[in-house]
Amino acid sequence: MEEHIEVEGKVNSVLAGTMFRVELDNKHIVLATISGKMRKRFVRLTPGDRVKMEMSPYDLNKARITWRIG
Repeated sequence: MEEHIEVEGKVNSVLAGTMFRVELDNKHIVLATISGKMRKRFVRLTPGDRVKMEMSPYDLNKARITWRIG
């Protein structure tokens, strides 16, 4: 089982197909998508929201948004 890296960031822009550009605290920008649990509960994300994400250690340019902080 591979371990995920948990990071926090701020949503920069909303893209088509529930994709988002998220800026991490170290100014790195990643492409993120919503997890299935958030999609099922109709959680809305807008630019400026703080989010918690999971990233694979193999591809640090993509992430999955798991939690909306505010």
